[in-house]
Amino acid sequence: MNVPALVKDILVEVLQMPADTEFDADTPLLGAIPEFDSMAVVSVLTAVEENLGIAVDDDEISAETFETFGSLCSFVEEKV
Repeated sequence: MNVPALVKDILVEVLQMPADTEFDADTPLLGAIPEFDSMAVVSVLTAVEENLGIAVDDDEISAETFETFGSLCSFVEEKV
């Protein structure tokens, strides 16, 4: 499973970004992308849960999880 590709697809869809948007591990997310607000965080988590069949508890997430593309991918990889 290509977690970075899946996470990118989810971000592009939820944030309504161009499909050719490039992300690398250091790409900042929370606070750097205006569309990435608290509602987008919930939507991203819901999409991750639905696409991967996992459950994320509220106490498992923090702002650091969404700090960069790499931190979000690492979190998802740990959950899979």
